[in-house]
Amino acid sequence: MSLALNFRKARLSAMSLARVGNPMRNEPFQTSQTLCRFKDEEAELLTHCFLKSFKSLELNQLFHHDAVEKNDLFGYASAIFDDNEQLLEQGAKIAKHLHARSNHPNIKSGDLCVALINDIIVSGETTQAISIVKSESKVPFLQISERDGDLVLTTEQGIYPDKIDKGCLIINHGKADGFSVYLFDKGSGGTQFWIREFVGAKPVTNDDFLTRRYSELCVAFAEKGLPEEASQEDRMAVASRTMNYLNDAEEFDLEDFESKALKEPEQVEQFKTFKQEFEEERGEPLKESFTVSKKEAEKAGNRLKSRLKLDVGVTMQFGPGFIHEADRFLEKGFDDDKGMSFVKIYFHKEV
Repeated sequence: MSLALNFRKARLSAMSLARVGNPMRNEPFQTSQTLCRFKDEEAELLTHCFLKSFKSLELNQLFHHDAVEKNDLFGYASAIFDDNEQLLEQGAKIAKHLHARSNHPNIKSGDLCVALINDIIVSGETTQAISIVKSESKVPFLQISERDGDLVLTTEQGIYPDKIDKGCLIINHGKADGFSVYLFDKGSGGTQFWIREFVGAKPVTNDDFLTRRYSELCVAFAEKGLPEEASQEDRMAVASRTMNYLNDAEEFDLEDFESKALKEPEQVEQFKTFKQEFEEERGEPLKESFTVSKKEAEKAGNRLKSRLKLDVGVTMQFGPGFIHEADRFLEKGFDDDKGMSFVKIYFHKEV
């Protein structure tokens, strides 16, 4: 099951700051000498800014191939949770750790904020969290102010909450397993350094995770794993059958899935090859049996889209409701007089 999180009463307590450059480009590194503390109104606004991007993300945990205690962020976070007065010192260590890992030419310099947040509710229990966010770009904004009895317009550069590039939320919950962690990286540049090198995290492989991954795998297989000559209609049919299996089954079993959703031996072999490549790309094999998360299966079905792109400059997008009943609504054929293929779609009314 996913973790039940509630940010309603959460409040930012204090924050350490840093400017982290790329050591390969000899960019500067600087950490704050004192903690930033805020008035109630400021704290309420900032709490929202520092938590909004972590909603509805995949659950992770800190990880190290030897022992989780050897994960750097695990040590820094543990020290802060054990003694909140350690925030400034450990925040500087977090910044230094990030600076040491920023040795790839694609990694941008940026401002780092390490915030301690109180009163996060996890499964009914109140606890603390550490929000680590990095902004790699400044956003210009205008400000009207008074000067010498007149109004003047000035421009400033600042951090826009919706434009924060990278984030890590470590919740003081499940410490023995590496804490509960949520992550995002909007501009990795293909390096994966934020998640793998800096944080050192891996997904929690529960039923939600496995249902979500197999949903992604099935859609990707329908789009990319079938032979190039496969028609869009065939791809839609494969996507529909695999999603239907996940929606209908209580327990997922790989062999049962292959026989019922894929059926043809040739297609089963194509799926096995594609699944292996999918797992290698993500660095972890998927379990072959688990309890299907109906919530995640329904989400996957709602997200499922299919496109029919034609050489005359037309692209048609089909939603999941259409895909499941395409045989009723979609007709394809060939017009001998024009020497061209055609698509016919039946509908009741425009919406």
